[in-house]
Amino acid sequence: MHTFLTQRIAAIKHTITELEARYQRVPHSVNLLAVSKTKPATTIATAYQAGLRHFGENYVQEARQKQQLLGAFDITWHFIGPIQANKTKTIAQHFSWVHSVDSVKIAQRLSQQRPSNLAPLNICLQVNISAEASKSGIALDALQLTCEHIASLPNLHLRGVMAIPAPETDFNLQCYPYQRLYQATQALDTFTLDSFSFGMSGDLAAAIKEGATWVRIGTALFGAR
Repeated sequence: MHTFLTQRIAAIKHTITELEARYQRVPHSVNLLAVSKTKPATTIATAYQAGLRHFGENYVQEARQKQQLLGAFDITWHFIGPIQANKTKTIAQHFSWVHSVDSVKIAQRLSQQRPSNLAPLNICLQVNISAEASKSGIALDALQLTCEHIASLPNLHLRGVMAIPAPETDFNLQCYPYQRLYQATQALDTFTLDSFSFGMSGDLAAAIKEGATWVRIGTALFGAR
């Protein structure tokens, strides 16, 4: 497992570097977020030893168990899953980033429950860019107003946006929703967002072309769940 994972990490980092060059992105502007949900702490430790520092988890209880086992490692933990109101306190206390804030209510709870001795919680606002009934996230036309609400909250740092578009196999169709969302962020009044949590294993190239700064990679790193 160690050799396989080390090779996969190296291959994905190489791919990201190639795509940055292809699409004239600033070198090292795209960060690899390893999606480690359902993977054991031993696998995360191996990935850490191979150079990864940022890990994304979807399930609070599972993540807390891993955090306790891996307390000696200098890991930055990102919460990337759907957020239930009764889980916000744990998320606010034990994560550095949240990519899946889908409402002002959830943001308010995270703000209230973030310990004052910790740095502000980095927030990405989830946008339902394909307007899918099955997915969480705000509508694109609510972006300005929602950003205004969240930016006014203490203990949070509004960094950017996250999206999971409807799956497409055609490259141009993969690009389109990310392009729309990125352009919408550039048109915001008084906000400068620097974090774009776009793209997974299946649409990596499109996401990087359209401005991703975080790519969330699970299957291509760790294999099928």
